[in-house]
Amino acid sequence: MKKKKVNLRDLKPNSEEQHSHDDGHDHGDGSAFKSYIPAIISFVMLIVGITVDYFIAIPQFKGWIRVVWYTLAYIPVGFPVVKEGWNSIKKGEVFTEFFLMSIATIGAFIIGEYPEGVAVMLFYAVGELFQNAAVNRAKGNIKALLDVRPKEANAFRDGDYISVSPEAVNIGEKIQVRVGEKIPLDGILLSEKASLNTAALTGESKPDTIAKGEKVFAGSINMDGVIEIETTKEFKDSSIARILDMVQNATARKSKTELFIRQFARIYTPIVVFLAIGVTFLPYFFVDDYVFRDWLYRALIFLVISCPCALVISIPLGYFGGLGAASKNGILFKGASFLDAMTKINTLVMDKTGTVTKGVFKIKEVKAIGCNETEFMQYLMAMEEQSTHPIAKAILEYKAEGEYFEATEVSEIAGKGLRGIVNGKTVLVGNKALMIANSIDVPTETKSIVESIVLVAIDNQFAGYVVIADELKEDAKETITDLHKVGIKNIMMLSGDKDSITQQVAKELNIEIAKGGLLPEDKLNEVEILKKNPENKVAFIGDGINDAPVLAASNVGIAMGGLGSDVAIETADVIIQTDQPSKVVKAIKISRSTRKVVWQNIILAFGVKVIVLFLGAGGLATMWEAVFADVGVALLAILNAVRLQRMRWS
Repeated sequence: MKKKKVNLRDLKPNSEEQHSHDDGHDHGDGSAFKSYIPAIISFVMLIVGITVDYFIAIPQFKGWIRVVWYTLAYIPVGFPVVKEGWNSIKKGEVFTEFFLMSIATIGAFIIGEYPEGVAVMLFYAVGELFQNAAVNRAKGNIKALLDVRPKEANAFRDGDYISVSPEAVNIGEKIQVRVGEKIPLDGILLSEKASLNTAALTGESKPDTIAKGEKVFAGSINMDGVIEIETTKEFKDSSIARILDMVQNATARKSKTELFIRQFARIYTPIVVFLAIGVTFLPYFFVDDYVFRDWLYRALIFLVISCPCALVISIPLGYFGGLGAASKNGILFKGASFLDAMTKINTLVMDKTGTVTKGVFKIKEVKAIGCNETEFMQYLMAMEEQSTHPIAKAILEYKAEGEYFEATEVSEIAGKGLRGIVNGKTVLVGNKALMIANSIDVPTETKSIVESIVLVAIDNQFAGYVVIADELKEDAKETITDLHKVGIKNIMMLSGDKDSITQQVAKELNIEIAKGGLLPEDKLNEVEILKKNPENKVAFIGDGINDAPVLAASNVGIAMGGLGSDVAIETADVIIQTDQPSKVVKAIKISRSTRKVVWQNIILAFGVKVIVLFLGAGGLATMWEAVFADVGVALLAILNAVRLQRMRWS
């Protein structure tokens, strides 16, 4: 998948399809107040005009003075809208909300309803300001990512550290990061250890301790001491750049509901205009006491009421709020369409290693025979120090007391294990095949152990064994329980690990269907079989390169630990940044809350508009009711969408 270059200034809530609602409204702190000045001027002039017109009743406030006053009150809020409507017409887009509001308010002036004309445009402008404030609030969580974009890197060149742009640093260069600075590029830690704040990347506020040789990611903040890093990626390929790119692309990917509403508005708006023309002129043929001014007024009310602003504004804002809320919780959706898709999921398929387990070997059990556990582990660790196998690393993490043993004459027996001398004794470390080859009896109890097992013999006598297993993640059991609670009844585990281990993990987690020993194509086949049933909406959770085909084939692909897997982040639809499977449940809840808010807004907007449309056509509603039906409903819908930013999903 080809990525766009991230342009931070382009992080807008919607694409150009928003009919320029955002144009000129993305204000920073310095210009925020300026955006309110036109509305304040119009509001003050309108209040003064109404007071003089209706309450004080100054005789001089008549004729051209009255017209000029209300025209001046109209211009600050009306001119930008009329201009936008004219620009849209020049582009071939005649029937926009700007066109409707312009026709309705100019028409009000033509029939002498000056205060109402100003009021309609004023409230429309206020609605725009509320919308932009809501958008900025929704963007707050995502804008936090902009703050972690590193501005410079201290690269080691010509015997000294010099400040350069992160984009100018090459792979393999050494960089220095001081306390409080942001790591500018992905790399490997050269220092002994580092304490990093990764909140912007993972949503976790707790500092993360990193050891020498481990990966560090751009955007993390160095919390303790000066550290050195060897870069492994260019800035454009770094974790923070990929996240920013995903966020930018996510706001441009519309849901089906958004696309439907926009298509609906394009058809609906011209119909409304022609109906308004009909309301103005058709009664002439059917009503005896036809008065053109009265029916034109009703038509103008009809136009104001029917403006689709509430829908066009609030629905994208609802989805954008959902994307922002998910981002705040360490979950990245690649588009609003996947928020919708997540609400329909009823079948969840998951990988095992790295998804519900940590993917790291740990000692589960030590069984010593003929000697105490400490002495047994000293012999074993002396041998494993000569090995680079992942199991050896797990064994060497054992905290042994007492003196240090050293192994000599260590040799590797292919496919079986190690042979060596420790304290003058011959030590064998390996699998059952190694024991059989040396005529050493192995206890029958080892046959029932499904996890990885390391057998040890000392001077041709069986001395014991160590069971090595992958640990379950802390929230793995809770995740399965919560998935059942939110209605995901069909849960399946597919793993490339041994079937016996897969079945044991599935049993621990209360997953009924599990299959192990699968190749990537086998996993893909299993998901394709599930998808043949049209009732199944399948989500797959995986964590690595081998899961990419299944992530792509499922209805929703969810990548665990997306920061560490380029292929996963490219292929998946949803990225769980914290590596916690429980975040999948939260992603489902956020998606459902978003969809609920969107439909509340749709029902609210249509319901109120239909009622007031009939009242307006029948002469029972004034321009003030029209203002509520349009701008008032838009404001209510916006406030409803903003609720997503305040919601908490346990």
